Amino acid sequence: MNFPRSSGILLHPTSLPGPFGVGDLGPAAYAFADFLKASGQSLWQVLPLGPTGYGDSPYACYSAFAGNTLLISPELLAMDGLLSVDDLAHLPRFPEGRVNFQVVHEFKDSVLRKAFASFRSDPAALFPAFENFCHQSISWLDHYALFRALKEAHGGVAWNEWAPALVRCHPVALAAAQKQLSESIEAQKFYQFLFYKQWFALKSYSNLSGIKLIGDIPIFVAQDSADVWTNPEQFKLDENGTPIVVAGVPPDYFSATGQLWGNPLFNWKRMMADGFQWWIERVRSTLQTVDLVRIDHFRGFAASWEIPGGDKTAERGRWVEAPGRELFTAIHNALGDLPIIAEDLGVITPDVEALRDGFGFPGMRILQFGFSSNPQNNDLPHNYKRHQVVYTGTHDNDTTVGWFNSIAGEGSTRSAKQVERERKFCLKYLNSEGREIHWDFIRAVLASVANTAVVPLQDLLGLDTGARMNLPNTTQGNWSWRFKAGALTEGISDRLRELSELYGRVNKSAVEPTKSELQ
Repeated sequence: MNFPRSSGILLHPTSLPGPFGVGDLGPAAYAFADFLKASGQSLWQVLPLGPTGYGDSPYACYSAFAGNTLLISPELLAMDGLLSVDDLAHLPRFPEGRVNFQVVHEFKDSVLRKAFASFRSDPAALFPAFENFCHQSISWLDHYALFRALKEAHGGVAWNEWAPALVRCHPVALAAAQKQLSESIEAQKFYQFLFYKQWFALKSYSNLSGIKLIGDIPIFVAQDSADVWTNPEQFKLDENGTPIVVAGVPPDYFSATGQLWGNPLFNWKRMMADGFQWWIERVRSTLQTVDLVRIDHFRGFAASWEIPGGDKTAERGRWVEAPGRELFTAIHNALGDLPIIAEDLGVITPDVEALRDGFGFPGMRILQFGFSSNPQNNDLPHNYKRHQVVYTGTHDNDTTVGWFNSIAGEGSTRSAKQVERERKFCLKYLNSEGREIHWDFIRAVLASVANTAVVPLQDLLGLDTGARMNLPNTTQGNWSWRFKAGALTEGISDRLRELSELYGRVNKSAVEPTKSELQ
């Protein structure tokens, strides 16, 4: 699928400012969409939108279909009459610029319980929409709501630690749980209704401004998820629901011992036997939620790094082939043309390239990786191709300013000599003195021949390592960065728009209002 020449910003909604401890789908999200439009941008890329589990990572969610209820806006709930002014009058002391997930979870859970109580006491206004949502989401919602209700009833422990009858989804045990936990199950469904109600309103607003939403599908799902619990035969598990092998990647740029993700791996033979129905529904659901989708770890559709389940690092894994061509053929036959971006970073072999190119999926290039070798490096702009999506960096990278100012240290895969060599090469290549290295990077990707260019908001703001979103292979302090209100100045907007116009990427809808906007 060919993408038009365009540009945009990578920002997960949790990173938006606001008074409730975490970014959400309320006023700040609409203000950011307005900023994108004013800046001539056409794309807003987010991380996975699912309900986060252990470590609050959006790449380890309780469901591949459900939404993250932390993103539900209390202000919009108040506008719907589900909360009162008093409900939002006394807030916890939230840290500025970071998310304290423990405090936020407690606050948001309390708010959602109040909203549900309001709905149950007077459901008339929202009940038809809620009932319609439940009907349209029946393929996943019932299982997810029961999973979350059971998890709450078990004090949050993983599903494979529940009673054996529940672990194995025996019908009698599930029927008893549904009866006993009926109110909790309805609450979970209602929370999902609220998330999708708010998300689709934001998506519609963005689309009317010519802004498309890029979502993210992690190739793997979390072990402790409704997906694995209700579909154990689709994964390589033992009889107790424990993964026999787990996912990760071998030693690479980010980690000398590889990355041990711990996700269960797919039983591809079983998936092929039913025509990949679970995958088809997953992609269908995601493409109803966003306009384009990046598939994380695309190389896993050619072969996955399988690590023995009990290992502590990813070093002893082995590559095992996957039926990617059969999978994407089935998805294409079911859904038509697929607006998919293939995350093809790292060591990519010819079979991965053939799979990507055979379906016309654009791959990714990262400017920050471009200075680690020589002018033949494919991450340098003069080697880009039109049918690519290029970034200054991603959520897994240090910020551009942080990378440029970095020094070799404990845990780094770069020596002091290599760091200095890369910095000198960078300055020479960009014809820069380094005073505004983030703008040098932005200009380079926007000026490139690649059709699609995306910049993390941290780079647009010129922030240092303290604004990094994620440090791979670590579990502390990730995913918590937020930008501060007022950071998106008119000067930054004007400068980004000027570059976008100069290099033929400006959002035309930002110049000519759509008919819907004029009505």
